[in-house]
Amino acid sequence: MKRSNLWYLGILFAFLFVTSCSKDEDEPTPQVNESEVLATYLESTSSPAGKDYVNTDMPSIMAASEVKTLNETNQVYIIDLRLAADFAAGHIQNAHNVALADLLTHIKSVDLTPYTKVALVCYTGQTAGFGASILRLMGYSKVFSMKWGMCAWHADFASKWNTAVANGNAYASQFTATATAKGAAGALPTLSTGKTTGQEILEARVAALLAEGFTPATVTNQTVFGNLANYYIVNYWPADQYADPGHIPGATQYTPKESIKLATDLKTLPAGKTLAVYCYTGQTSAFLAAYLRLLGYDAKSILYGTNGMIYDMMVAKGNMTVWNSSQIMGYPYVQ
Repeated sequence: MKRSNLWYLGILFAFLFVTSCSKDEDEPTPQVNESEVLATYLESTSSPAGKDYVNTDMPSIMAASEVKTLNETNQVYIIDLRLAADFAAGHIQNAHNVALADLLTHIKSVDLTPYTKVALVCYTGQTAGFGASILRLMGYSKVFSMKWGMCAWHADFASKWNTAVANGNAYASQFTATATAKGAAGALPTLSTGKTTGQEILEARVAALLAEGFTPATVTNQTVFGNLANYYIVNYWPADQYADPGHIPGATQYTPKESIKLATDLKTLPAGKTLAVYCYTGQTSAFLAAYLRLLGYDAKSILYGTNGMIYDMMVAKGNMTVWNSSQIMGYPYVQ
């Protein structure tokens, strides 16, 4: 072959190579609806929980009495999420003090095989509920929050719940039986982790939520009632209790273990508005707020639930969870 022909062939191959690379570089990166991918994944048996945790087992709460019993035979691994100074002032024997931000890293380092359960402990059961929800969704099926937090362990720690119910009737006159219908289904929030699979998106969102902490996922009843229009208010109760004893004005009812899924009412939650979620005590709503925040909603749990709003009405109903002195077990603690 003549030298000139070889030269032309070389030019041709170089052109084809550059053109091919250029096309590869111009190809757009496949885009996914991350929130949709994550919700679908977490509702599936392929999720770390192996089930739609939110609509089956949530919330996962254990009593202080069970923690004590299991602790006596080394069957429970206790993680105390309170501040180090409060932990030092008094904690359950064998408890490990871990910051919420370090929760997943810590539990990954522990051999949980010898333990029947893992108990997350905080001040009132609400931060622990938030953390337990995240760990459950990550597949840690032994994890539970301790009901009422350290308030239930001993009277020395009970001030937060005592104070909440002492002021617990401030909004009784404002509760209503007038229903607010759900809106039309819309789009899920936009997530931008840059990941494409359910597991990758979940891991990125879990890291973000633990780094943020529980505070951004909370709101006080005073703040909500100060401007009800600022919030899409989620009543996470059965429908009969939504009607009696009533609900926060404008709140929309979502049935536990039924409504918060793609096939039912999840998409009726507005992606562009802050959600104020409430239950009886703030413990279940903390579990739910964690899940919704993973999906990208600006969801906030109303602290202390309706124990801090209509306490006497709840007591009168007789079938709603309320805090009282009988919840304080008087168990020993160490310093």
